Amino acid sequence: MQWEFTAEDVVKARSEYGLLDFRRDLGEELRSNLGPMDEAQQLRSFNLVYDMCYALATDKKFDDFLSGYAFDPPTCQFLTELKPHMEDNVMMLGAILQRLIMDRVEAQMPLAHAIEEVAQWHASVVSGQITRATESSPA
Repeated sequence: MQWEFTAEDVVKARSEYGLLDFRRDLGEELRSNLGPMDEAQQLRSFNLVYDMCYALATDKKFDDFLSGYAFDPPTCQFLTELKPHMEDNVMMLGAILQRLIMDRVEAQMPLAHAIEEVAQWHASVVSGQITRATESSPA
């Protein structure tokens, strides 16, 4: 994806680009680049690519992430070929998560608690419990 701001702008709170924005934009990017698919295929592809971006943004080794798909060689090949094209997305997602954690630490929350709270909020977003209509950043 291309943005008019950088990951550093997000980390330093010079841009208000959040997780829901990122997920929306990633979905649009995938729909425009992966070609025609039915809704179920789009959702599976989005979840797969997002999970890869999240794993890499949270410092999981790519090979460790890929090992979860060892039973499916075409998926492994797809992810391996896609990985270099996702570098900017991984950096941006990492910046968003870092900013969320930093917001809590700056509000005097202990780092371990801030990380846990953001992880729980992230899980709620990914599971669909938090949407644009119900968005509430952990604070």
